[in-house]
Amino acid sequence: MTLHQVHVRKDELTTAALVEAETGPLAEGAVRLEVESFSVTANNITYAVVGDGFGYWNFFPPKADNADGLGIVPMWGHAKVIESNHGEFAVGERVYGYLPMGSHLDVVPGNVSAASFSDMTDYRQPMSPVYNNYNRLAADPEHDPARENERMIYGPLFKTGFVIDYFLRSEDWFGAGQVILTSASSKTAMGLASVAKQNSPDVKRIGLTSPGNVEFVKSTGLYDEVVAYDDLGSVAAEDSVSVDFAGNAELLSSIHTHFGDALKYSCLVGATHIEERGPGFGGAAQLPGPKPTLFFAPDHFVSFFKAHGPVEGGKMIAKTWHGFLSAVEGTVDIVTLNGLDAARETYLTMLSGKVDPAKGIVIQP
Repeated sequence: MTLHQVHVRKDELTTAALVEAETGPLAEGAVRLEVESFSVTANNITYAVVGDGFGYWNFFPPKADNADGLGIVPMWGHAKVIESNHGEFAVGERVYGYLPMGSHLDVVPGNVSAASFSDMTDYRQPMSPVYNNYNRLAADPEHDPARENERMIYGPLFKTGFVIDYFLRSEDWFGAGQVILTSASSKTAMGLASVAKQNSPDVKRIGLTSPGNVEFVKSTGLYDEVVAYDDLGSVAAEDSVSVDFAGNAELLSSIHTHFGDALKYSCLVGATHIEERGPGFGGAAQLPGPKPTLFFAPDHFVSFFKAHGPVEGGKMIAKTWHGFLSAVEGTVDIVTLNGLDAARETYLTMLSGKVDPAKGIVIQP
């Protein structure tokens, strides 16, 4: 059977090609998935930017005669079983989880329950278990057939925002009374702003964004104050924490310079402004105030679920997830595109930072 994949050059992220290859026979105990849909968001750009540093290129090795230097950007989406060599999985079952920018994926289910399983494929085991877990939709408490698009677009990004809020609250916001969020139009920033609004209403939420996105960010109602990047100087230099989703070295420097010792914690999360991220994922220069610290959400999720357990932890996430969905209802226009070439083009457009934040892109391969 022929499969299709989008291969990206790891050292030149703007080079992406749609290729085809043969699947080969399905291994014993394995399940073959056909990708039904996935979203392309700023989260996927971060996976590509920091790929080798965090092992993101290792999840889905490209099928190619010479795959050296090539990688497949991971996506979050839905798939269905089209072939099974596993007694607990029947053809037609649908799942949600980590998928390649491609048409098919073979998995080896382990830790199987009615609601989920883990892919036990050998090359995936060194990576965080968060990415190897798949939800079986027939018994998945988070699944809402009417909100599958929203789950793909917002779900992983929202959960990153959730666990950032959880971490900052556990540290009593480092004594700060306000949080500065860069790239405030990004879905991860919106997720954090929503959870903070629900769980930490006394902490002022200040969103920084490009001038063209100011009105959109204001329309979400998630921020107490929205400021264009060039107007950073108008923000009160009070005790603050910053959460940088942009990865813009110049902006990060401006934040540290403006707040100085009033900046109590500097958190680096993503790289939505790839062309300006600078060396060292956000700039390596010495900055005033605290040293910027990279936030790796999967490790924090492991700690979160260890503390609260899967059932109670799931309830905590679900409560704020529903609040977030209500807050963003109607703010993003979901656009569905067909074909993997559309995925490739969307990825390249998003890499350049030119995707309208008011649109959510769903691909049906």
